[in-house]
Amino acid sequence: MSDRLRVSEAGKLLVFLTTKLQGWSKKKIKQRLQLGYVTVNGQSVIKHDHPLNVGDEVEVLAQAKRFDASKVQPANTKLEILFSDHDLIVINKPAGLLSVATAQENKLTALAILRNQLSKAKKGVKLWPVHRLDRDTSGVLMFATSAEMREAVNAKWSEAEKVYLAVVDGVPEPKSGTIDQPLRIDEKQYKMHVGAHADAKTAITHFSTVRSVNQRSLLEVKLDTGRQHQIRAHLSWLGYPVVGDSRYGIDGSRMGLHALRLTITRPKTGERLTIEAPMPTDLITLLR
Repeated sequence: MSDRLRVSEAGKLLVFLTTKLQGWSKKKIKQRLQLGYVTVNGQSVIKHDHPLNVGDEVEVLAQAKRFDASKVQPANTKLEILFSDHDLIVINKPAGLLSVATAQENKLTALAILRNQLSKAKKGVKLWPVHRLDRDTSGVLMFATSAEMREAVNAKWSEAEKVYLAVVDGVPEPKSGTIDQPLRIDEKQYKMHVGAHADAKTAITHFSTVRSVNQRSLLEVKLDTGRQHQIRAHLSWLGYPVVGDSRYGIDGSRMGLHALRLTITRPKTGERLTIEAPMPTDLITLLR
């Protein structure tokens, strides 16, 4: 469980936590701060001298459990809807949930849950996936309410801006850069190979380091292209595999990849639409 605390007197964060968390050592509290376990008004804070105002809500987070699709049913599961109108519905997909059914797997999916969530007793809702996220990637996932709208959005998908957060093993040096390495799929291994090849396609990934803790780093990643497994393959090739990625690194309780922000061009108006899914608690806890 997490601890939620209300500020009654202005002051500094570390002093406040030391006073309120009876039985906690100062070392433990500092570690929680460094690892991103502490939020102020919903925003992760790592500075011990962060100023607090009367009425602020401080929360010391507990490690969240990984989403287990095998233990839920569409009828009693609700997904967080980030945006919804007549044309588009955008959700915050939890890690561990398939976006849509595949030829290999037909288990519980985000598409099935969302259809059930939005449907009424005598009127089912039809949805079309605009794009997909890997099962163990969380974050912004978009659906269209018609096949025509999906095609219209995808027609300008090259203009879409896709920003991810990735927790990786190691501390990148330099702290930011661009990976311009082509990718090709190995159908037998279901894995991307990095490097020049007759069958390889252009893939460009930009990254910058947000912070590093205990030989792990939180990166912001932007894509110029959207190849399958692009971030995972590129960062592994660079020597900084995504934490918890069994295919390109080492398995773990949660893969450290989150689709933070998606910006598209709206087909009907030409306006830019940006949707963001806040960094989840279980991603923060990977910074150990």
